[in-house]
This record gives sequence, structure tokens and C-alpha cells, in this order.
Amino acid sequence: MKAAQINKYGGYEVFEINNDAPKPTVGEGKVLVEVYAASINPFDKAVRAGFMKNMMPLNFPAILGGDFAGVVKEIGEGVTEFKVGDEVFGSANIFSGGSGSFAEFATAKARNAAIKPKNITFEQVGALPLVGSSAVQALEEHMNLHNDQKILIHGGAGGIGHIAIQLAKTLGAYVVTTVSGNDKDFVKQLGADEVIDYKNEKFEEKIKDPSTGSGQVFDAVFDTVGGEVTNKSLQVLKKGGVLVSMIGEPDAKFAEEREITAIRQGTKVNTKHLERLAQLIENGKIKVNIAKIFPLDQIQDAFKYQEELHSRGKIVLKIR
Repeated sequence: MKAAQINKYGGYEVFEINNDAPKPTVGEGKVLVEVYAASINPFDKAVRAGFMKNMMPLNFPAILGGDFAGVVKEIGEGVTEFKVGDEVFGSANIFSGGSGSFAEFATAKARNAAIKPKNITFEQVGALPLVGSSAVQALEEHMNLHNDQKILIHGGAGGIGHIAIQLAKTLGAYVVTTVSGNDKDFVKQLGADEVIDYKNEKFEEKIKDPSTGSGQVFDAVFDTVGGEVTNKSLQVLKKGGVLVSMIGEPDAKFAEEREITAIRQGTKVNTKHLERLAQLIENGKIKVNIAKIFPLDQIQDAFKYQEELHSRGKIVLKIR
């Protein structure tokens, strides 16, 4: 089968196309999927660059990639949720028992997959598993976000952020988001109520309670940016608020003093989250924005595009 492999850690130039890579074999509790589309995430860059090698070392040659959409070709022992021919989406991440999705075929654990919604393309749904699961886990499970609450979403035009805005509005929240100035109209169209241009405005000074002048106005903050943004976000939360960060490590002592719940989230792409996303898509509550689609042969260009441009939404690899 054709696959994009790496034989060492490094930049996007370490990807090589192998037209004769061995097809993975399906094991117990797994499905073999013919991959129609996959998408790239910052996590894939971190793995490729070796940032995770002490915790999660690779065996070379390695096939990276988690997000996939495709058609089930074989089912392993004990799998009852799927049958051959089912259109599915999910995660084939090698650290979650998969074989990597940047290939014509991939194996994934059945518990990390779900049936593809009928009203969406393979490319669109293949962009969704990690970013969508991140938003569902943060907003619905950690924050329990609901009507009349106020949330600040950092990086609203990105892969996770643009899904989180739509989900927050579906849950009835008032949404403030940070983006660069040229993305303001984009996030407004997604439903953002207020937009802060992070290049020209300081979010920690921008939003105040009109009656008290306090900057502690948010019930929840979802941080997809990291760096100094993470702990500055603690300053704008109400007592009892919740901060979920995808990247930064929140100051636990400061959070405890302010009675804030601060969480560094490790996203789980599982059937529960994926079925929730499928429901939201089928009901027209969220849409995936694809910045650009590349063929698998151009995987180096795809990663270059993601890493050098702040793209709106997701970068997708079309494999079939």
C-alpha cells in the first residue's frame, strides 16, 4: 500500500512516500479501514519532531496520523459495532493502538471509531476526530457549559477553536474569542459574540464588568494557544470558574487560591465523543472548515502549509 512514512525525527522534509509499505493486519478489537481522507494536527508535528520521544518513542519506519475517514474492510475478533462496508471516522493514532492514518489502509481500535454521518464528505469528517473530541470533552465534560454562561475561547479560528465556538453557541453560552484581525469576520460567522484581536488588544484588559469594573467576568476559558496566555487566563475567570488548556500547564497554586478548576487536557478520541459529533453534524449544529486539501503525495507541502500559515480550520489529506 502507499503510505507516508518517516525514518527519523525532524522537520516536514523527513516524510517519504513508500508505495510498497506493508498493509496492517487487523487484530482483536480492531477494524481495518481503507482510508479515504486523513487530517493533520499539531500533535502530529510534535511527534514527528521528536518532542514526545521520551514519553512516546517511535519505531522507524513509522506511519503517523490519527484522524481518518474511510470504509471498513475487515473486522477483528470481538468487534460487534461495525461490519465490512461501514463508512466510519475516528483515530488510528499509533499511541492509541492504531497503525497511523497517513496511508491507504489503517487499523484502529473499534472503541476509537464511529459511523460517519451521511450529510458530510469523507474529507470533512476526516478533519474532525481530534479537534471535535477536544471541544466536546472540554466544553461538555470538564466545563459543563450551559445557557447564560460566558466563555473565552483562545485561538477561535484554528482547528479546535472553530469547532469550540460553534459548540459553545449550541450549548447557549455567550462566546468571546481571540484571533488575529483578519479572522474576525470568519469567527463572527461561526457565532462568536465578541472578538478580540490578540495582536492589538490584551484580552486580560479588554473585557470588564460594566457595573464593577472587574475583569473576572468569565465562567470558563478554553485555551488552545498556550504560553503566557494560559496563566493570564486565570485572571479573567470568576471564582469557581473553569480553565481547560490544550497546551499550557496552568499554575495550580494560583488557581487553587482563586477557587478555579484548572485542567491540562489530554483529549480522548473515542466512540462516545465521535457519536456526539456525528449527532451535532447531522443536526446542522457544527460545520468543519477545511483550509486546504492535499493529496497524500504532497504531505510535506501540507505540513509546511500548516506550520507556516495560521490556517482557518483544518488541513486534509485526500487519500482516495
